[in-house]
Amino acid sequence: MHDPLFSLAGQSALITGASSGFGHYFAETLAARGARVAIAARRSDRLSTLAERIRDAGGACHTIAMDVTDANSVTKGVQDAWEWSGGLDILVNNAGIGANAAFLDMTEADWDSNLDTNLKGAFLVAQQVAKHCAQHQRPASIINIASILGLRVASHLASYAASKAGLIQLTKAMALELARYNIRVNAIAPGYIETDINRDFFATTAGERMIKRIPSQRLGCLHELLGPLLLLASDASAYMTGSVITVDGGHTINTL
Repeated sequence: MHDPLFSLAGQSALITGASSGFGHYFAETLAARGARVAIAARRSDRLSTLAERIRDAGGACHTIAMDVTDANSVTKGVQDAWEWSGGLDILVNNAGIGANAAFLDMTEADWDSNLDTNLKGAFLVAQQVAKHCAQHQRPASIINIASILGLRVASHLASYAASKAGLIQLTKAMALELARYNIRVNAIAPGYIETDINRDFFATTAGERMIKRIPSQRLGCLHELLGPLLLLASDASAYMTGSVITVDGGHTINTL
């Protein structure tokens, strides 16, 4: 039986970047806990299988085509989600991209692509959701998906690290200003979590060396993000705002 403190029954959530990876998993998780979920990605056709699976399991799901780097697309997408759900209670700001380029080789386009998606995109979506909630005096929880690379750095990831560090500071700034509207803003900063995208890399010699730097000596699993996600999405964290929860097997506290 689910703990009622962590129940999302009657709640509505918008999850960006839901076509794969974390967003895909988060959508199913929130739906399983009773939330109506609006799932967004640049191409809504990539969301159809996920939406069908959620509906087949008895959940309510709506797909939205949204490019988080485009203000007009975000405005329309958030309005669509709001009208479908009757009002949003939860935003999982998950849309993001990676990067792998030496600083001296990085192009302006590389930089802009990362910052536009990971930082500006999160700002645009959160602002639109917060405006709707404030206008309708509706309490809400905004969860930004950051990274431990917003707290530490690694080689060849300058633009990504900068975008995630910016997202962490944006989380705190938003929390400060939106608390008066009963809108909570927190972040999850995952470490290295095993997914279909990175599984082959971590089986290589370079990937194995990286794992050895994690105090827990292993990669994280997607289900290990479930606890922090449900905590921040539900009333169990009603007095939390401006917090950043690391889920990294101790990676951010390893020795330099």
